[in-house]
Order: sequence, then structure tokens, then C-alpha cells
Amino acid sequence: MEYSIRAANVEDCKDIARMIMELAEFEKISEHVKITQKDLEQDGFSKNPFFHGIIAEVPEQHRTKQGHTKIGYALYFYSYSSWSGRAVYMEDLYVMPDFRGNGIGKALMSKVAQLGLAAGCNQLNFTVLDWNKSSLDFYFNQGCFDVTANMGYHYMRCDGEALEKLAQP
Repeated sequence: MEYSIRAANVEDCKDIARMIMELAEFEKISEHVKITQKDLEQDGFSKNPFFHGIIAEVPEQHRTKQGHTKIGYALYFYSYSSWSGRAVYMEDLYVMPDFRGNGIGKALMSKVAQLGLAAGCNQLNFTVLDWNKSSLDFYFNQGCFDVTANMGYHYMRCDGEALEKLAQP
């Protein structure tokens, strides 16, 4: 299948928002999506972006029944490990179901890895749902490992009222 991988731009935010919702529906957590196209435009394409993105796109002749040519994406941002220095965190990796199995997910992930290495990063971090066996298998096949299983770390979060309470002096 013919496709290309390129840096996302502000005009892609509508399709990124669409695919974020598709990913959330697949993960059975769509009620948690609060982000909007406008948020993506502001947070990813302002003077100091909070994230970066790449897009997988197919030619018009391979567009979806709904007319989409943007069929996959990855969002990432740079972070820091106090043990090993610069890192890149891949927030999302998504390919529309009809286009899976064509190397597009690997190409997206490979591009994030290339960008991370070019920025001096020495690790790529991300999360995956424990029940998503096909994704786990895909990541293991790329040479990735499960930090929780191997090192005992748990990914933690504080949000909403707990975050507000924590922020009180």
C-alpha cells in the first residue's frame, strides 16, 4: 500500500481529533476525551507547543469510504529521565483499522524514534492497555519491553479535584 509519513500541521487537527476519538472508542474510553480540535491547534502549533505530531496519509485513490486520506497519526513530546537524560514520550500511535497490517504503524513509530534520536534522546516511552494483545505483540516485536513487568514501576496520575487539592499551598 502506498502511503507517506509527514510532520503534522495545524490543518491536520480536524483529522487528528477524529482519530483520537476513534482510538478512544476502540479503547472503550471515549467518555474521557475532553480535547477539541481548537485545543490541538493551540497546544500543538503555538510558539511553545506542548506536543508534536506526525501523520500517515494515503493517496486519493486509497481514501476511506468517508473520504479520509489521513489514516494514522502519532503524537509525541520530549521529556527527561533523571537516570538517563533526554527521552521522547509517544502519547498516541494510531492507524485506522482498514489500513493496519501494511507497515504504517511501524513507520509512524520508527519516525518518532528517528526524531527522538535526532534530538539526543536515548529512550522512547509510551503506555499500552494490558488487554490490547495485538498492540502488545506489535511493540514486543519492535524490541520494546514492559517497564511495569521488568522494573516494577507503575504509571501514576493525579487529576481533577485531587490535582486542585494537591496544588494548594
